[in-house]
Amino acid sequence: MTRFGHGLVLGKFYPPHAGHHHLVRTAQNQCARLTVLVCASAVESIPLTTRVAWMRETHPDVEVVGTMDEIPVDLCDPAIWDAHMAIFGAAVPDRVDAVFTSEEYGAELARRFGAESICVDPKRTRFPVSGTAVRQDPVGCWEFLDPAVRAALARRVVVLGAESTGTTTLSIDLAAHYRQRGGVWAATAWVAEYGREYSEQKLAAAQVADPTATWPDMSFSSGEFPVIARRQDANEQQAARSGAPVLICDTDSFATGIWHERYLGTRNAEVERIAARTRRDLYLLTDHVGVPFDDDGLRDGEHLRPWMTDRFREELAHTGRRFRIMRGDRATRLTAAVAAVDELLAEGWQFADPLPENIRPATSSG
Repeated sequence: MTRFGHGLVLGKFYPPHAGHHHLVRTAQNQCARLTVLVCASAVESIPLTTRVAWMRETHPDVEVVGTMDEIPVDLCDPAIWDAHMAIFGAAVPDRVDAVFTSEEYGAELARRFGAESICVDPKRTRFPVSGTAVRQDPVGCWEFLDPAVRAALARRVVVLGAESTGTTTLSIDLAAHYRQRGGVWAATAWVAEYGREYSEQKLAAAQVADPTATWPDMSFSSGEFPVIARRQDANEQQAARSGAPVLICDTDSFATGIWHERYLGTRNAEVERIAARTRRDLYLLTDHVGVPFDDDGLRDGEHLRPWMTDRFREELAHTGRRFRIMRGDRATRLTAAVAAVDELLAEGWQFADPLPENIRPATSSG
């Protein structure tokens, strides 16, 4: 039911969660037009543009605008209120008829806008979550996060290595290990190597023209590798949006750059630009030593495995990527991989604190 012409929802959305989205949808149902104002500070570790993009994705029919607000919150100081209102008014210059909040400052905020105050679920009974709770424990709040936020927060672990060094086996085992933990971890996703799918299709197409064609007959052009890198990244991003707090990938677009070097002898600047767009948190490099070479019809580089292992290690170190080398048998590698991933997860997400807030008047003791 539309009760108001123009409504306003204001917040940091640091990061946005189900409670925020419930607030926005409640307001949208009561307003002919709704503006969501995202306020951020430079001290916070999620950029304003990212939060605006997240809110726009979830609420495409709402006007979402952003502003920088570097003023600490003090609900007891009229001058600070005035300073905040100057920022809010500049970002939302049109008349506001209703302000929707779940906070105790909602009434005063609405009064200063000359609007009606609508309080929505102040006790968080519908969605027991807050921005503070998400920042302190993203894993515990995972169910309250939208796909875009999950994709941004998921810890991405990439298993990579030379041909026939156990990368696929280890990555599948690692994903299965975390799924077996249950709870939020049951959704742990595994991203397959798109380059292998591409290679299978390439060989199949060649065999249509020449049934005797084999993998050593295949050749690659430089332009094929950005195609592989983009698809690999797209598959990874999709899996991160629907998965658990950790994502296990069998190779990535960074590794595609090494494969370009292996086949064509040079680096590919476009592949490297693609790889730089996505953050990965940990690389697990499978050593070739002690692993028999298995020619499965898409491999021909047994003699190149020592060179490729060295190139992966050199480029990981050169580019400052966090990595561990996986050695030993299958069980030993899995144990080492789990230890490395658990170490990463134990470090937490380390959000920067927002600006300080004083939301209650000072009291004196006698």
